[in-house]
Order: sequence, then C-alpha cells, then structure tokens
Amino acid sequence: MGTTSKGLKLADILTTIVIAVVFGVIYKVWGPLYEVVKVFGFHADQLIYGMWFIASSLAYLLIRKPGVALLAEIAASSGELVMGSQWGLEVLIYGVVQGLFAELVFAAFRYRRFDVFVVSLSAVGATVGSLIMDFYKGYIEALAPWNMALFLLARFVGAVLISGVFAVSLAKALEKTGVTQMWRPASKEDYDALNR
Repeated sequence: MGTTSKGLKLADILTTIVIAVVFGVIYKVWGPLYEVVKVFGFHADQLIYGMWFIASSLAYLLIRKPGVALLAEIAASSGELVMGSQWGLEVLIYGVVQGLFAELVFAAFRYRRFDVFVVSLSAVGATVGSLIMDFYKGYIEALAPWNMALFLLARFVGAVLISGVFAVSLAKALEKTGVTQMWRPASKEDYDALNR
C-alpha cells in the first residue's frame, strides 16, 4: 500500500508540526517523570525512554509520507527546547539523530509499510540513534557489562512498547475517530495495514 503522493503538502507539514508540538509538551513533562523513575534503579527510567521517539512514529503512521518522521522528531525536540528543556540544546541534537534513524527504517521499507513490525523497527532505529548520542556524550560507556546489558534491554523494550506498539494503537484510535479524514481519507487497507 503506498501513499497518494510522495511530496509533502502544506497540510502534511502543518499536521506534522501540530503532532510535534503536542509531543513537545509531552516531552517537556516527561523529563521530570524520567528523573523520578530513576530512583527505582535497575534502569527503570529506560523503560519509559521510548516516549521521546513517539512523535516520529505517530506522524509517520498518520501522514504516511517520506520525511515526516524526521520532521516530527525535530519539531518535537525543538518544542521541548523552546519550553525550557532541562537538557538544553542537546535535546535538539538528539531529536535530529533519533528522527534520522527512525526515518531510515521507513525508507528501507520504501514508505509502504505501516504495521507494528515496521514501526517497532523504527523505534529500534531511534534507540540506536539515542545510544550513539549517549556514547558520544560519555553518558554510559563506564557501565559494567551486566549493567550495560540491563540498560540496553530496558531502553529497547521501552522503545518498542511505547513508540512501536502504543504508537500503532494511538494511530488506530485516531483513525476510528475520523480525525485523520481531514488530510488522508482512511480505507479498509489502512486499517488492515495497522493490524498486521
């Protein structure tokens, strides 16, 4: 199943920006929650890290065009930055890298698959991007091997559950409300693609 047109239209860009602004606010709120969850130890905070990738997943599921995942992640991280992110300009850099890695997964499937498997792979891609940034920034390389394994497992599992499975569920719910009809009429094929 393909998209109706490959290029982004103004409505696509504006819809992506609206999605990103909503998630920029969520990201801003998620930061303090992430810090609270850290106190439980065992990298429990990494289980919720996947929320920072969901803008790219949801925008792609709803708009279904090349470039949307990257645009959404950059716009969401920009929104978080503008609202006073506790991590400063770093969130924008992370947003670019995470969005790029998510976009590469969608491109690998030629922007024709919109199912849980592909969206979960994009969450894995965004996770890889975040880990590259973490290693570059020097956040995690000192972890003991067993601790690193726990850290990685928690981040990957959280990303797949939040930015993969949950993003698809959210897209299905939005499709059922009819709100997506404004920019992309849903067909039976669209619903079937989400159920694969």
